[in-house]
Amino acid sequence: MLCMTIPLTDPALIERFAAITGEQNALTADADIAPHLIELRGLYKGESPLVLRPADTEQVSAILRLAHETNTAIVPQGGNTGLVGAQSPRPGKGEVVLSLSRLNKIRSLDTVGQTMVAEAGVVLERAQQAAADADLLFPLSLGSEGSCQIGGNLSSNAGGTAVLAYGNMRQLCLGIEAVLPDGEIWHGLRALKKDNTGYDLRDLFIGAEGTLGIITAAVLKLFPAPRGHETIYAGVDSPETALKLFRLAQDFCGPSLTGFELMPRIGIEFTTRHIEGVRDPLSVAHPWYVLIDITSGRSQEAARDMLEGLFIAADEKGLIRDAAAAETEAQRQSFWKLRESMSWAQKPEGGSIKHDVSVPVALVPEFLATADQAVLKAMPEARIVAFGHMGDGNIHYNISQPKGADKETFLARWKEMNEIVHAIVLKLNGSISAEHGIGQLKRDELAAIRTPVEMAMMQRIKDAFDPRGIMNPGKVIASR
Repeated sequence: MLCMTIPLTDPALIERFAAITGEQNALTADADIAPHLIELRGLYKGESPLVLRPADTEQVSAILRLAHETNTAIVPQGGNTGLVGAQSPRPGKGEVVLSLSRLNKIRSLDTVGQTMVAEAGVVLERAQQAAADADLLFPLSLGSEGSCQIGGNLSSNAGGTAVLAYGNMRQLCLGIEAVLPDGEIWHGLRALKKDNTGYDLRDLFIGAEGTLGIITAAVLKLFPAPRGHETIYAGVDSPETALKLFRLAQDFCGPSLTGFELMPRIGIEFTTRHIEGVRDPLSVAHPWYVLIDITSGRSQEAARDMLEGLFIAADEKGLIRDAAAAETEAQRQSFWKLRESMSWAQKPEGGSIKHDVSVPVALVPEFLATADQAVLKAMPEARIVAFGHMGDGNIHYNISQPKGADKETFLARWKEMNEIVHAIVLKLNGSISAEHGIGQLKRDELAAIRTPVEMAMMQRIKDAFDPRGIMNPGKVIASR
């Protein structure tokens, strides 16, 4: 089936779209549209004649009905924090940006069933706070949680720092409300933990990056708020040592181990150099660091006992060089700020070629050693900043430009570096996209690494849901 979208240039059609949201929420001025066209890394600079800001699901439905009638391409956008260009309109295509930011209501919160119904435009941090106000926990945690939105989290199947204990967004969502490309509304807000009635349509939309329809609301799973919380920041010799420490932590803490992050010394140096208010909690430098989160549903004393037992056992086995335990909530937040700022701290150092990959947890040290060797052979002066969620095998393998190098010349080797790193990932049965998605950035590479059968199945799903190809064309799979 061929994609036949028509660039939006007709003033009369623009007026028809604007009438749905009201002129004040139909942006046409260049200055108003500009913030919606550039994503965080600056890799994609889009163009759009119109940004629509609907107020509710019914307005989203009306927009898609008109888009379906007129073959107008629609690009859904949440907090515009995505890192693969899925939320960016393409230049010269006349695509309409549909911002979900005004769909920002928390419709309900059930303390007995431990669920929350949140609209797509609810900022993640607000959802976390709403759960906390009810003495519950919504565990998704990201560096962009102050601006990313629930709809985008679902559309990219976001992961974050607590996947080890709670899973990613696919595991944190029970039901969704979505608008299909022809404007029909699917009312799927079921708060059921068991529902085996046919195909799981919910999971088709989660991780689809807006290519099958638009998620407008979701039922989110909540959890009992922890009664005890301990955070350890420790220096270790190597990723191999970190893996041994992770296995020990699993034995000691079981499901109470809620986070295990791996960080290199160069990442700590970048972050303390460029992020205000961040410092290294340890006085002596170490080659690698781990950040461990332990929570207890019983008490602070129980969490402290697990921490102390783990620390004694790790010390006896020679796994930890030095460590600091957070004594206050402010200290705990400062430890996590060190980790969560690591991506942003690379920007002042110049160009950075990013990789969001995953391998089996047991193979993380092998991946790091093999990738380092291959990258440094191709670019001897590269500065490798590899960090991430060791507990679930998701490593952000970033390459900062050599000191004094020309940024554009360095970034021109992005594809070459991707091929080197991703070849190693695939050899280890890993994934080239662990939590950021495919978008525009990895679309062609996805087609190259997935089997023809897999790509054909995805294309059939796309054609069935979106026969006119109006939903976020050019993302995930190529437009036809």
